[in-house]
Order: sequence, then C-alpha cells, then structure tokens
Amino acid sequence: MTGSAGFEHWAPGEQILWRYRGNGSSDVHICRPVTVVRDTDELLAVWMAPGTECVKTVLADGTPVHREPLATRYTAPRTTVRAHWSGTGVLKLARPGDAWSVWLFWEQGWQFRNWYVNLEEPHLRWSGGIDSEDHFLDIAVQPDRSWSWLDEDEFDQARTAGLMGEDQARLVRAAGLEAVEVIRAWGPPYSDGWEDWRPDPRWPVPELPADWNRTPAPTSA
Repeated sequence: MTGSAGFEHWAPGEQILWRYRGNGSSDVHICRPVTVVRDTDELLAVWMAPGTECVKTVLADGTPVHREPLATRYTAPRTTVRAHWSGTGVLKLARPGDAWSVWLFWEQGWQFRNWYVNLEEPHLRWSGGIDSEDHFLDIAVQPDRSWSWLDEDEFDQARTAGLMGEDQARLVRAAGLEAVEVIRAWGPPYSDGWEDWRPDPRWPVPELPADWNRTPAPTSA
C-alpha cells in the first residue's frame, strides 16, 4: 500500500538495505541487509540478524578503524570490505524526519542490554532501502533509564578533520538534545516494549546483493 508520505510501505518480512554514505561523500561505505519488522507512516523497524554479511569501512591495510589513533582516524586512507555481523542481532527503529535512529541490543539468551541512539541524517528512502550519513555522536540508554553521551571525542575530531562544519555540528548537538528529551520523558520507542520483541524464526538471513552500492532513484525524502 501507499503511505501518506507518498512512498510504498514495505511489508513485514521484506528485505531491504540500511546504508550510510561516507561523511561529505555520495559513496556508500556501510551497508547492512535487514528484514522489515514494521513500516508505517510513523515508524520503520528492521531486524539485522546475527551472521548477516555487511559492508563496513576499514583502513587501507585492513586494520579496523577504531584501532587507528584518534588524531589520524579520519584522515588515514580507507577502503570497504565484506564481513559478517559477529554479535547478536540488532533491532533498529527510525521515525521519519528524526535525525537519529534507536537500536536495541541483547546479550545471548535474549537478555536485554541497552538502547543505542545513533545520531544521523534523516533517512532518505528509495525502492531498495534507506540511506543516511552518520554524525559520530551517540547516546547509550540503559534499562534503568539512565543515559550517557558516547563518542564525543570522535565528534570533536571529525570537526577538526573537516568532516563536519560548525553549523552542522550545532544542528547535530541540537538533535542530540532533542533525543535526550525523549529519553527523559520516556516516550516512544522506549515505552513501547520493543525489548520484549522477538524475530520470526522463519525469516532467512538476508543476503548482501552484488550491487549493494548502487545509486538509487529516491522515492521520498
């Protein structure tokens, strides 16, 4: 069916791509095949299953990015590689227009661990999935409703490296404060019981397509 925003809703069980462009670039450097859990005018919920083959960024010599010293982390040459998601699955929730998405993590045995707020550009929908750009700054939210900023050092270093101007940085920080207000009010999605959700065991692990980095024709902003 067609949503009120003018795009086609994906049905539960459909497989799409959750992608991120490189900062200041039109090239996709992160791609994660996911399964649609819910897609309405108010919320897109997707499941990234354990073992999913994804595309991620590494340094040119194959070293994980987080092992590079912070001072050169965003200037050292990079490339992309295929790799399988090694952790437990991740449930990702995104509301249209929000400059963040909320991810849910579990330990083995479905012991809920925490929510993770990923600050990012509002999603651009296209026929095969959604695209965004990561904004470095994140928030961890614990089951006891406490929260904390994450990656503030990377946020500052990205600005130093010229990947984010001061105007954009102010907008990102403002989006983070807006996300914090939702946490403090314990509004959706924290109050919606998603931590008790479980995937349909019949869903197969999505495959990473050969054209994972194709340029899409957008269906809606």
